[in-house]
Amino acid sequence: MSEDTGTRCGLVALIGEPNAGKSTLMNRMVGAKVSIVTHKVQTTRARIRGIAMEDASQLVFIDTPGLFRPRRRLDRAMVQAAWGGAADADVVVLLIEAHRGITEGVRTILEQLAEVLPTGNRVALAINKIDRVKAERLLALSAEMNEARDFAATFMISAEKGYGVDDLRKWLAETVPAGPWLYPEDQIADANLRQIAAEMTREKLTLRLHQELPYQLTVETEGWQEKKDGSVRIDQVVYVARDGHKGIALGPKGETIKAVGQAARADIREFLGREVHLFLTIKVRPNWLEEAERYTEMGLDFSDGDG
Repeated sequence: MSEDTGTRCGLVALIGEPNAGKSTLMNRMVGAKVSIVTHKVQTTRARIRGIAMEDASQLVFIDTPGLFRPRRRLDRAMVQAAWGGAADADVVVLLIEAHRGITEGVRTILEQLAEVLPTGNRVALAINKIDRVKAERLLALSAEMNEARDFAATFMISAEKGYGVDDLRKWLAETVPAGPWLYPEDQIADANLRQIAAEMTREKLTLRLHQELPYQLTVETEGWQEKKDGSVRIDQVVYVARDGHKGIALGPKGETIKAVGQAARADIREFLGREVHLFLTIKVRPNWLEEAERYTEMGLDFSDGDG
């Protein structure tokens, strides 16, 4: 498509603290589940791109990992990916939670934002979870945030319930630069299907397992076989760091991994719109958190975790 067709296209980075609602917002914008959503923080690892159409505009969303104080190599790589996504974007949307207000984490993000993106860049503020607070408090929070930084626009939204999301999408569609679309009109994500399927399984593991274990495991799709009847066989490996973790992930008589497999299969089947045969294997890899290959599979840069 040439530029004279009136099309617009741009990268939109969603940034914010862990659990601010970035994945939920992207899934709502795109109209499909392309990013995993859990109640646990730091579940988004890769910069999965979701693609939404609004009139003649194509919005390519980068769902960045939540910004937090990194401790381990994986944490550092995730934070670098988040700021890298913001720096690459045509428009940035900073999400904050209405009921939490301006936290220490939000202040840190505002400081970093001033360094990474000086005032010339288009940065919008989205105050999320507005159903949790009264209107006066929302207005006060909006005024305080706009005093801290001159935002291009401010939106009051509920990503979960959909309030205000249409207004934000329309504004983004008008704000991204004129130019040809990067993807076909019907494509909704640029992460390959193997990666999305692996993320769906990891989501189910994260929801079922407790405390630190979800951050000590990763899922990779090893096999993807198209069947003659239109179904697909998917083989996935769950990598855990210790033998004890393998037992927890399996559960008594293998019940945990079986339940995870059933729930993941249902999600993948709905996403692909066809029958899925999912097979999960658990492998112990003590040093997977230090293996470059695992980071590449997640769409992260291993070297970003150095230092």
